[in-house]
Amino acid sequence: MPALLQLGALFVVAWLPGMALYRAPLGGRERRAALEAEERWFWQIVLSLTVSLSVTLLLAALGRYTFERLLAGDVLVAVVAGAAARFGPGRTPAMKRPGAGALIPVALILLALVRFFPPAEYVIGGKDPGTYMNEGIQIAQRGSLVTIDEVIASVPPPARDLFFPSHENRYYYSLRFMGFFIEDPDSGAVVGQFPHLFPASIAIGYGIDGLTGARRTVGFWAALGLLAVYFAGVRIAGRAAATAAAALLGLHVLQVWYARYPSSEIVMQPLLFAAVLAADRALADDDGFFGLLAGVLLGLLIWLRFDVVLAIAAVAAAIAVAYPRRRTIPWALIVPLGLLSMLALAYLTKLMTGYSAYPLGVTRDWAIVPLLAGAASVVALLWIARAPSRTGRLERYLPVVLVAAGFAAAAYAWFLRDATGRTAIHDAAAFRTFTVYYLSPAGLIAALAGFAYVVVRRFWTAPATLLTICVFASFFFYKLRIVPEHFWMGRRFLPVILPGALLLVSAIAMASRGSASRARRIVGLGLGLGFLGLLGQHYARVAAPVRAHVEYAGIIPRLETLAATFGDRDLVVVESRDASDIHVLALPLAYIYARKVIVLANPVPDKTRFHEFLTWAGTRFDRVLFLGSGGTDLLSRQWSARSIASERFAVPEYETTPWHAFPRTVRQKEFDYGVYLLQPAEAVAASSFDLDVGIRDDLHVVRFHAKEESEGRWIRWTRGTSYVSITPVPAAGRLLTLWMGDGGRPPAAGPARVSVYLEEQQIGSVTVTTGIQPYEFAIPPELAAKAAAADPARLRLVSSLWSPHEVLGTGDDRQLGVMVDRVQVR
Repeated sequence: MPALLQLGALFVVAWLPGMALYRAPLGGRERRAALEAEERWFWQIVLSLTVSLSVTLLLAALGRYTFERLLAGDVLVAVVAGAAARFGPGRTPAMKRPGAGALIPVALILLALVRFFPPAEYVIGGKDPGTYMNEGIQIAQRGSLVTIDEVIASVPPPARDLFFPSHENRYYYSLRFMGFFIEDPDSGAVVGQFPHLFPASIAIGYGIDGLTGARRTVGFWAALGLLAVYFAGVRIAGRAAATAAAALLGLHVLQVWYARYPSSEIVMQPLLFAAVLAADRALADDDGFFGLLAGVLLGLLIWLRFDVVLAIAAVAAAIAVAYPRRRTIPWALIVPLGLLSMLALAYLTKLMTGYSAYPLGVTRDWAIVPLLAGAASVVALLWIARAPSRTGRLERYLPVVLVAAGFAAAAYAWFLRDATGRTAIHDAAAFRTFTVYYLSPAGLIAALAGFAYVVVRRFWTAPATLLTICVFASFFFYKLRIVPEHFWMGRRFLPVILPGALLLVSAIAMASRGSASRARRIVGLGLGLGFLGLLGQHYARVAAPVRAHVEYAGIIPRLETLAATFGDRDLVVVESRDASDIHVLALPLAYIYARKVIVLANPVPDKTRFHEFLTWAGTRFDRVLFLGSGGTDLLSRQWSARSIASERFAVPEYETTPWHAFPRTVRQKEFDYGVYLLQPAEAVAASSFDLDVGIRDDLHVVRFHAKEESEGRWIRWTRGTSYVSITPVPAAGRLLTLWMGDGGRPPAAGPARVSVYLEEQQIGSVTVTTGIQPYEFAIPPELAAKAAAADPARLRLVSSLWSPHEVLGTGDDRQLGVMVDRVQVR
């Protein structure tokens, strides 16, 4: 799409319907017109994205999504809303003109452009980011939440267990790829089991600028997150503090990392802060328009993450505690939220059963507790509302009680909480981990002081925002419910806890000191700015390595080259998840590049059934190809495997560390694979077998390390037990020769002992020394005959192991046996 058309499409998707709806003759137009110009622009973007995402989800649910239909839907909404504004009751009020404050959001956007791009090239499978990306691109390409996978549907029932055996799970039939569940193998219905709001935005980005636009979507959400935090902060702490908090967030390592790394938490951040800010405008300002928007946003967020129920609970609590003061119920917020929640419940229980089974089960099991607590609270608040004196005491003391509870919880989490019973150590340490690695101890002290300052002074102005911060902090500092790896675990802090803490820090640093003398105010302001400056410098320094890093940079061109190897009428069989990491390439090959790909279920497929499958596939496809990296027992006399390509490359991958050690270095994720053409077997009279290990050996080796170059040769290191498939075996073969070396094993690692077994019969044992040398083993005649009849013969090498990390202190933590360069039978 030409650049001018891309800009036009972006204008329609992200601005046009919101601009018209903002001017629609709904309640409080005068109040909306009186808002600062920059906040009006923000709300118009939020409204537009709400419309665009809703239209995308609706069309995809109906199986009718195209980018052109989305644009038509947005234009239709804009036309209807514009007509209502033009011909509705009363004139559209004049809007305030932009002032100097409009430069602040512009500066935040520039900060985002500098720090949040370029995005990761995370399109491979295996973890959540790749699933989100491929879900979104599937919506863009196929127009539906449910993918009808023709490859799955075409596989004959007797062959299904080779690739997608039934899990006998009541929620789905089997797995297609990680995160993609097969609902019905007969029709080929496949559903991505991560909620579709984030993928819907990826589909929109794909419509604007293809794969590049899809990847940039996450950076757009992160930039909008800075704006949402800023405008929420203006309400609770003032413009200066809000600016500082948003700037600190833009410098922070978590925001920078997830601004480039596809994750639903980074989408939750702007939409949730917009939702609670709109709820505060509804509750404190009695603004029905923002109440309606808050209800729609909270309901829509259920299509993003289930933990939005925490925000819904916080907003419900805000509505309840505000009732005695307001004496009105914000139906404009409650009705759309209720309707969308019922629709979302149907979506979760009908389409997303695999995703929602656990959280819905937990919610159902524990629902009685919040229901009873909520009912008791409602009764108490109704009683309070009956007397102005009781209402006054609620207004005075509730913020104080909330502050006291917050300080008590923080003291318990910091000083007393430990791993006991069913509490995991990383859950017990969650508050301390967040403080030490992501906030700083000084920042925690400032945040607690800011919490007291803001809650006591501004609670009734922003009850939804402040209660949401409290609820998220209470829940996730109690139970993170995630794998304890640093950045991966840090996702839990990203949507609410981190920006909320930075708002509180900035609020106390920039606090008004109206009663103090001018000199004291200047000194206080200087100290606050200095503290924020030091904090920002610290955050920028920690984030510097991440900012210079692009996860998996260069993998997309490699995937494009690999995809070009296969034709539209080729079937690509990929080795199983248990064999190597090559299966992560299968997902984008199938769901981005539209290649016919199927993944083996295990590394040792049944040879008879696989031969029957190949016979069937030969009548349906031009070629059947195998993509693997060594680790699949796929050789047989029933078919031949001819090497047609071999590739080895590496892409940068940031290190993964546990919660008690901060990640700091970039490693290389290696991909080493071969492509083989599977054909009917050819009669071969074998006089010898000769395998050059490390060169197109993928179908012969199982449980070896990846191939590498050493001493001018391509070799593989053995593991504790490694296997070599030998086919064909010469019946007259009497001598097995292995070219091996110990790779310079240090004396502290012990001798390199290798025991050699052929068809489970030991034929020798040897101590391997330095340098690649031949080691010969005699094969008895009866064993040679047995190996010649095997399909294929199995050579097993059992090695004594050592770890360079443990012995030498290097970064290589592999468990290594010996280097193998060549295997020969003659």
